[in-house]
Amino acid sequence: MKTTASHAVSAAGLALALGAALAISSAPLTAQAADNEKCYGVAMKGKNDCAAGPGTTCAGTAKSDYQGNAWKFVPEGTCKEIASPTSPTGFGQLEAFEEVKS
Repeated sequence: MKTTASHAVSAAGLALALGAALAISSAPLTAQAADNEKCYGVAMKGKNDCAAGPGTTCAGTAKSDYQGNAWKFVPEGTCKEIASPTSPTGFGQLEAFEEVKS
């Protein structure tokens, strides 16, 4: 038969384990955001990380390749070096842009 003390220990252990799991699961996103930057116009159709403009919800919703209002996380400082055929400069941008049609 379990005592009240053993129930308290079990509940505390479960709470601690759950808290640790939640902390670990949120760590990759925080680390990813810290070392990367949002780069607009470099995502392929359906491969954006989040926010692909009006009419879309989040990750994987870019409707076309190199969409000017869809972004991917890229290593910090590399965005403006990545080719983007729809960008006015021909490279990724740090802010959403109107696509240039070729």
